[in-house]
Formats: sequence, structure tokens, C-alpha cells
Amino acid sequence: MKAIFKKTGTILLGTIAALSFAACSESFLDEINKDVNHPTDVDSKFIIPDIVLRTAQNVVGGDVNTYSGIFLEHWAGTHGQLWQADSRDGYERVASTYNDPWVFLYKIITDAKTVIGKTEEGAVESENTMARAVAEIMLAYNAAVATDLFGDTPYKEAGDYINYATPKLDKQEDIYKDVMRLLDDAIVLLGDTSGWASNTLNSYDLMYNGNAEKWQKFAYGLKARYTMRLIFRSTDKAADYQKILDYIDKSFAGADEQASINVYDGKNQNPLFDLEWSRDAISSSRSLYNKLMARSDPRVNRAYLHSYEWYYMDSATVRDFLPKNGEQPSESQYRFAYDYSMLAEIASVHLLSYHELLFLKAEALASLNQVDSAKVILEDAIVASMANFENNLAAALNSPTLLDEGGIEGPADETIPFEEIDSCFNNFVVPLFDADPIKEIMLQKYFAFWGANGESTECYNDVRRMMAMGKDIYDFANPKADRFPLRAPYGADDASANPNVRDAYGNGFYIYSEPVWWAGGTR
Repeated sequence: MKAIFKKTGTILLGTIAALSFAACSESFLDEINKDVNHPTDVDSKFIIPDIVLRTAQNVVGGDVNTYSGIFLEHWAGTHGQLWQADSRDGYERVASTYNDPWVFLYKIITDAKTVIGKTEEGAVESENTMARAVAEIMLAYNAAVATDLFGDTPYKEAGDYINYATPKLDKQEDIYKDVMRLLDDAIVLLGDTSGWASNTLNSYDLMYNGNAEKWQKFAYGLKARYTMRLIFRSTDKAADYQKILDYIDKSFAGADEQASINVYDGKNQNPLFDLEWSRDAISSSRSLYNKLMARSDPRVNRAYLHSYEWYYMDSATVRDFLPKNGEQPSESQYRFAYDYSMLAEIASVHLLSYHELLFLKAEALASLNQVDSAKVILEDAIVASMANFENNLAAALNSPTLLDEGGIEGPADETIPFEEIDSCFNNFVVPLFDADPIKEIMLQKYFAFWGANGESTECYNDVRRMMAMGKDIYDFANPKADRFPLRAPYGADDASANPNVRDAYGNGFYIYSEPVWWAGGTR
């Protein structure tokens, strides 16, 4: 990784220097060139908030999520770089496309390693087991995102710029072994109540306010997610599906415990809102709309508004305002419909949601041929995901920025009537589930991950996992199916500066033909 070192100095003329030094003590001279406004060493409690917030804002809710949403047809890219990504004209393989996420990921990975080093046995904060556990969970999280995107990527040597100026790439399989080790270690630390006395996080913990039990539930939930991620490579799938169920039982009991960040109040803006408000680069997706319509999904009558005049649009009216994914010959702005989620300024970013766990549980049960149980959990998952959809809608209607502009029109009903959810499930979802349980579970999960909460990246992982397992699930509409990115290109900073990354990147065309290891590839 590149490191930028800022150095400050003081230039002293020879005569003045001689006179000054004659009266200065050695200790004073040691202090004279220190930049007290930019300390080089701080307590872990001051590093943790930056790690968690950067993960939410720049990784989970950032560029990767937006590009994933375009490739998955959660949205259509209609202007600028996102129009290029939607058109698949080659922009998606260029190293500069993912450079910002690359830089953010490795900044977070470096900082998490720093906290672990400060809190390990014998270190200055060795008693602060809470900080160490949180750092291990966040390192595991961001390492998983990095390798999910890039495949084999720098990890073990990453961040140690003194010893490894050009870190080598680690195998994805090895990175995931360490991800699981970190989560296991964090779970043990968080279960040791004797270590909570040294917990200095509290209000510095932007997600759980220093609650060790909730962090432990988050770690178990991640183990469920990542065990499912690796299921194609599993040598005992039945045993691993059962592990997933066991991990979920130890994780979130409801949406109030899920791993979400909400610091968004109008001064701070949800990242998807920030993108759309400043650039008007994406529009609603016709492909996704058609899938919702095929199920008479009640969300289709509550999702859309006019992009310029901000009036509500029902499912019949909105159709003519939806672009065809991948088929817009030119860029355009303020022409097509918006989803309310694009304007959900105060919506949370989910690092791991409760509804995701329910969908994982339904998939594991169905895969174990426990289809009746899976159907029950699927209904719970859909209800939870529709509640999350309503939260997105409310976050748009109550956006401080939009209210200052006069506000936007919303649908007539305050929330989705339960009878509409019940009718959709029994009349449309159940027959499709009975015909192909896994397909309907994954499609319903696809709908759940559409929104302002940063879940499109995780859906992108699902799509590639299903492809590896030979399941044709999503019926994407983009005519350039041969240009669907199977992975992300390495970031430009290291594709130019690190020969190990440069050799792996080549010309970038590999992203269309080489899946990552857990999806059946070799790197």
C-alpha cells in the first residue's frame, strides 16, 4: 500500500540557531519539532470509531455497493461513471474504478491491525479485551470484503509499510481461514466477562455503545454469513448448513440487535443519498420492477417517485419512467423515476441485518430438505425485509434536506397493509417456493437487499455464489451478459506501484472470465 508521510520542520539560520541552542536543554530540543496536533500514537478507543464509521460509510455504503447495485440491476446507471458501468463499456475493468474502495479498505485493515497490536498480550493496552475483540471483528469484516472483491489480495503483509513496501498477495482460502480465526478469538474474548471491566469504548463504540454481548452476536452472525459464502468449497455441506443454523441461533434475536450504523441526521448523510443528491447518477431499475410486478409485491406500489417534481408514482404510472438496464444510448439526468430509498437521507447502513440472517436460515433449512421449516422462516424474513423497506421510505419522507426544499410526496398508506403482505406470500411466493425453494429464497433476499442500507454488495456475493453452484436465479436484463463482472479489478494505486498487484491485474480483462476462489476460481 502507498503511504504518505507528512513531515514538518523548522529552518533556523546559523547564527540564531547557535545562540538558541546554547540556552536549550536536550529535552527541549527533543520536543521542538514534534507536531502536537497530529499525534502518532493514540489509545484504541480513539481508533475504533474511525474503523467502524469508515467501514459503514466508505466500504458498506460506498462505491462498491453502488457498482454492485448497478451490475445486479437494483438500479440503472444513467449518468457519468455509473452510466458507463451500466453500459459495460469496459469501465468496470479499469483499476481506477475501485481505487477509492481499495484505499479505504486497506486504511481500515491497517488501523485494525494497529489496535490488535496495542491490545495483545504484553502490549500497553493488553487488558482492554473489548477493544481487541472489536478490532478483530472489524479486521475480519474488511478482510472478507477485500478478498470477496479482489480474490487473492494483500493481507498478512498489508499495512506494515516499513517491512513490506510491496506486500505480496495471499490466497483467498488462507485469508478466509484467518477471518474465521479472528471471529473465533473475538467470540472467546467477548465471552470472558472478567475483561469487560477494562472496556473503555462505551460512547466511542458507534454501533453498540460498548455492549460486549451484542458484538458477540454480530461475530456469530458473520460466521453464519461466511460459512454460507464458502459452501461451494465445503467438503461436508450438510454439516456446514447445520453450523450456519447454530451460529444464527447465537446471533441477533431481532432487528433491534442488528449491526447497523446510523449517524445520519442531515448534517451527515446516508451514502446513497449523498451520491444521488450530488450527482443524480442512478435511476430506478426496470428489471427489478418487472420481478416485483410478477409477484404482485406490495412494495412496487410504494417504491417510486418522479425524479424532478418529486410526486408519488404508482406501479402503472412509473413503468414509462423506468430505463432499460444496459440499453440507454446516452447519459441523462432528472428524466427517470427514483426509488424512495435513493433519497433516504437518514437511513441506517447495515453491516449485518436481522433479515439477512433469516434468509440465511431459510436457505440452510431448504438445503437440508427441511422445506416446511424453511417456508415459515422465509415468511418471517420477508416480513422483516418489508419493515426495513418501510424504514427506508420513512427516511426519505423525513429527510431534513428534502423537508427544507418543501418535502416529497409519499404513498397514501402509512405502511404496507398486512393483508397485502399475506396475499403476496400465499398467492405468489408459496407456489414459486414449492416449485424451487432455493430460487425463491434467493430472489426474495435480492428484493430485501435493494435499498439505502448498503446491502447490494452482499447480494453481489450471493449472485456469484449461486453461479458457482450452477443455479440460474436472477434473470438479469442487461444484454451484455458476457460482460458481467465476476470480481473487481485491483485498485490503481497498487496496480501501478506494487509489482505483485500489477502482475495479477494485467489488463483487467480477467474480471469477466475468472471467478474468485470461493466461486470456483483459482485466485
